[in-house]
Amino acid sequence: MTTYKKGVHDLGNGLWAYLQPDGGWGWSNAGLVVDGDQSLLVDTLFDLELTGEMLAAMRDLTPAAASIDTLVNTHSNGDHTFGNELVSGARIVASQACAEEMAAGGPDRLLQLQQQSSEMGEVGDYLQRIFGHFNFAGVHLTPPTETFSKEATLEVGDKEVRLIEVGPAHTRGDILVHLPEERTVFTGDILFIEGHPIIWAGPVENWLRACDRIVEMDVDSIVPGHGPLTDKDGVRALRGYFEYIAREARKRYDAGLSASEAANDIALDDYSSWGDAERIVINVHSLYREFSGDPTPTSQAVLFAEMAKLAKP
Repeated sequence: MTTYKKGVHDLGNGLWAYLQPDGGWGWSNAGLVVDGDQSLLVDTLFDLELTGEMLAAMRDLTPAAASIDTLVNTHSNGDHTFGNELVSGARIVASQACAEEMAAGGPDRLLQLQQQSSEMGEVGDYLQRIFGHFNFAGVHLTPPTETFSKEATLEVGDKEVRLIEVGPAHTRGDILVHLPEERTVFTGDILFIEGHPIIWAGPVENWLRACDRIVEMDVDSIVPGHGPLTDKDGVRALRGYFEYIAREARKRYDAGLSASEAANDIALDDYSSWGDAERIVINVHSLYREFSGDPTPTSQAVLFAEMAKLAKP
């Protein structure tokens, strides 16, 4: 069993995972696919220093990583895209929905929040705690050069790489990166292992279907967007979480509780070992949006204020 430690982990047959414990806010995973002199990178990291460190570690493994041919972004979040500019000259492939989300926002907002956090009281303390490890200064938004919808197939040497759009779920444009012959899938943030997931977009039914799709795959290696390498039991555990919170949130919605009241009321005892439990706030607000049919998202200022209260150290 692979230990959960920072760095490159050999999956065999020219595939590697790059893991970043503890898998919490911003500490994302990435992947590398190599065949001959061709290479494909799955995602970059949250800032330039972390991404540069990862690329250096990969170059030490294989000459093909010295010049990445193709970068695939599994979704739009900065902890999977802010390092794109360091993959100079690569084609950057993502779903069309991912590209649209990336164009709508970049690192400037996070940098501004970092700079203002000392003036924001409890929320600022929380933001500093979850994002203070990262340096967003100097990050330039580097969008995809190619997009697709539904499915696409790439080749890395003789390796077939299937891109499968399963969003909207975590974000609007989530994809899976599946190598059928190598029996491996890189899931992006469709999988959070040992940590609470975040339903930024939804609906939850799409996420459940994405989990089912992974379970149905003939794969041995599953690389999540956050957390340690996992197997299908890890996928099933996450699916069970979604079923549980959807059921519990619906009870409270029908009883007339607000989303904020429900988030504070739902017991998470069965998930007490998972990190970032305050994300229940985002998830319940997203579920309430589904229940009501009102697509208007709750402001992030409100969500982070509520999470800050739940996450008091």
